[in-house]
Amino acid sequence: MMQQFYPTVTHPYQFELHKDMHLATAHYIDNERAGNCARVHGHTYVINITIAGNELDETGFLINFKHLKEAVHGRFDHTLLNDDPLFAQTPPSTEKVAETIYTIVNDLLTPLAHKPVCIQVIVRETPTSYVVYQPKQVQS
Repeated sequence: MMQQFYPTVTHPYQFELHKDMHLATAHYIDNERAGNCARVHGHTYVINITIAGNELDETGFLINFKHLKEAVHGRFDHTLLNDDPLFAQTPPSTEKVAETIYTIVNDLLTPLAHKPVCIQVIVRETPTSYVVYQPKQVQS
C-alpha cells in the first residue's frame, strides 16, 4: 500500500491510531443526476480510520487493528454496497460510505471501558478524489 498523508485533526488525546485498508466494492447512485455513477461500477477504496484516546486497554491497545478490519473490511469487501441494509435509505456515495464507516467504528468503540473515540474517517475513491468525515462537534 502506498503511504498516504491525510488531514490531521486537532484533539486533546495522548494517543492517535490510524488504520488503512483497501475495499474492493461496487456501487451505483440511483439518480439520473449522478451521470455515469448511476450505472453499477467498482472502486478499490482506500480507507483511513483515525481513533484517539487517553487510556489503553489491558493489551496496551486503543483497539486491536484486527477488530477494525473485521468490522469494515469484513463487511464491505467484494460486495455491492447498495445491497447492504445500511444503505437502504440513502445511496452509497463516497460521503455516505465515510459516514457509515464512522458509525460502524463508533458502535464498536462505545462499549469499551477505556473510551477510545473515532475522530475521522477518510474514504479515497480514486487516486484524485477523497472524502473526509469528522463527527460534528456538540457545542456545550
